[in-house]
Amino acid sequence: MHACRGQLLGNLSILLITRFERRGSDKDLDQAITLQSEALASRPVGHTDRSMSLNNLANQLSTRFKHRGNAKDLDETIALHRDALALCPVGHTYRFLSLNNLAVQLNICFDHRGNAEDLDEAIAFHREALALPQTQQDPRRLLVHESLATVYLSFHRSGLDGAGQREDTDSLNTAMHHFKAAANVVTGGLLFRLRASLRRVLHADQHRHDTVLEAYGTSMQLLDAYMSATGSVSSRHSAMKDFPSTLAVNAASCALRSGDVRRAVELLEQGRTIIWTQLTRLRTPLDSLQTRGSQAVILMKRFRDLSSLLDKQHASHADATQVVDVEVAATQYRRVVEDWNGVVEEIRTIEGFSRFLLPPLFSDLQGAACDGPVVMLVASRSSCDAIIIIHQQPPTSIQLPTNFENLSGLILALRQALKKEASPKGNQPALTKVLRKLWDFVVRPVVEKLGGFAPRGSRIWWCPTSVFNFLPLHAAGEYRANGQSLSQQYISSYTPSLTALMRAHRSHDRCPSVPFAVIGQNCPAGHSSTLECVESELELVQRLLPPPPTVSLTKIASVDATRLTALRALRDNTWLHFSCHRTQNHKDPFSSAFLMRDQPLSLLDITQMDLSRHQFAFLSACETAVGVLTTPDEVIHLAAGLQFAGVKSVVGTLWKVNDWTVQRLVEAFYKNLCGDGTMNSERAARALHQAVHSFTRDKDIPLDQRIVFMHIGV
Repeated sequence: MHACRGQLLGNLSILLITRFERRGSDKDLDQAITLQSEALASRPVGHTDRSMSLNNLANQLSTRFKHRGNAKDLDETIALHRDALALCPVGHTYRFLSLNNLAVQLNICFDHRGNAEDLDEAIAFHREALALPQTQQDPRRLLVHESLATVYLSFHRSGLDGAGQREDTDSLNTAMHHFKAAANVVTGGLLFRLRASLRRVLHADQHRHDTVLEAYGTSMQLLDAYMSATGSVSSRHSAMKDFPSTLAVNAASCALRSGDVRRAVELLEQGRTIIWTQLTRLRTPLDSLQTRGSQAVILMKRFRDLSSLLDKQHASHADATQVVDVEVAATQYRRVVEDWNGVVEEIRTIEGFSRFLLPPLFSDLQGAACDGPVVMLVASRSSCDAIIIIHQQPPTSIQLPTNFENLSGLILALRQALKKEASPKGNQPALTKVLRKLWDFVVRPVVEKLGGFAPRGSRIWWCPTSVFNFLPLHAAGEYRANGQSLSQQYISSYTPSLTALMRAHRSHDRCPSVPFAVIGQNCPAGHSSTLECVESELELVQRLLPPPPTVSLTKIASVDATRLTALRALRDNTWLHFSCHRTQNHKDPFSSAFLMRDQPLSLLDITQMDLSRHQFAFLSACETAVGVLTTPDEVIHLAAGLQFAGVKSVVGTLWKVNDWTVQRLVEAFYKNLCGDGTMNSERAARALHQAVHSFTRDKDIPLDQRIVFMHIGV
């Protein structure tokens, strides 16, 4: 027999298993096992690679058992793992691997047959693996802790607590302990620690365990740290799709069930708008430290590099069935982790970064309500709640008389209603019905509670989560004679997060002459149709703005409105008005864009700019304030992008806008904003409110067009 035959058989077998996993052909699976059996036969007792062949064949038989359920394959799998363990005495490099593999299969055997002795034996093998001296820094300890947690969950579900020879008879508590331990294995890498923590959340929530709130907090800290190590904006969005989109709202609901409203607010802020948080974390306050040297920027780059290195290294041995050099891996991880921890501590010494990778505190977040109440709306499968945040007062929570399914149905009804044309009298009964339900089940209970905090006619801010992000809260009302509505009582603004609103509240020195750019494109690249009203809209805005020296106007339109000139206008002007087409990319929302003559001005372009001194932007284009359903709490759209980039006050749209009615609203808005010859971006919300209110009885403007605009920021 050729010396390399066993290796070649094994390699071919692995390729066939790979093809089976992609195509599902039983023939590939059976042939792979036959070839792996031949490879094992070519490596008799005493052969250096026999242990590896035993493990490989056992793994393939386990795959066939999961595929077909034949107990004979399971029995043979366990027997092969026992043989492999016998070849790895105490002190052997691969004893950890064999102990873990055998324990996992014994747990599977219990699930199949219900024999408690199998679980007792699995626990013994797992504990021995954890106790091995050479594995104390091994990242695969994370997987052993996860396996132990799974074993104890099996005991808990089986009702066998107290049976067998186990010291610990409280299986559920022990399972939660091992999930927590798995998430704390620093050498396991951020991604695998996060996945372990999310499993802890899943089971702790399912069993209403008293550690569930702690589990949520840990998971969001790990998610934040993992996203910090992810390089680009688009890759972060892709990564977010791999994790539960409802993590933050579920955590907040859990905190509310326990009566801890402050903690609910902290968890919401920690687990939402993570992509934007990463961007702003890198941009500020590091830019403000440039005059004191580049140390802060160097530290952030070092943090990124070390985080990336950690994940790359642990990915090579993420699978517990894989043979690795334990000593080398442990040494590498110790060094990288020590460096990583050191960099994090250094970053926390920088002003403004003292809580880097630490969750926000309610005492800090409460500053978002300095100019009026902020209402956070929480939509989870367990309950729907409103949290009212008042400056320097305890927060208040309200359980809303609706549920997640009803809100989802309301979004569907809204979309269907918007497709229906208004009647000749301007009536839109389907849309009115949606807004009435929104009033009854969401907004009215909040308004009733707000009466004790905010006087009529004052401003409030909505911070919606989950499905609430897709509902026009500002337009809720009874829509009948002498009926109530939100707009009669308060001026509504929105904010994607408390942090974003606090940043927008920061005052900036106003320039003696306001640099204002109007940017319009009526015939963008790739469009055969022309937007007829763009030029007239720009002229209208120009006519309504105060003359020089109060306003220094830059007008960019038609052939001049290219991507590059628009970028320059964004950079050089702190007040902006866009009138153009926009495109929305649901798969990659950072490719959503304003359409210019040559190329799109994308959301990604905007995120790369520092607009921290910018005051105002009016987005006269369709759906500029609509995110994506797959990641609703990241709030990724053009209006939010401008605010997160630094613009204090933004007016955007929730759906399609009509050219003629928009012209009338734009005229009314600017007359209210700067009709007295002064420019103040903090008047934008009131100006929009007054403009919309002036058209209440105008049948020429349908309801959907009166409520299409929304205000974000201060």
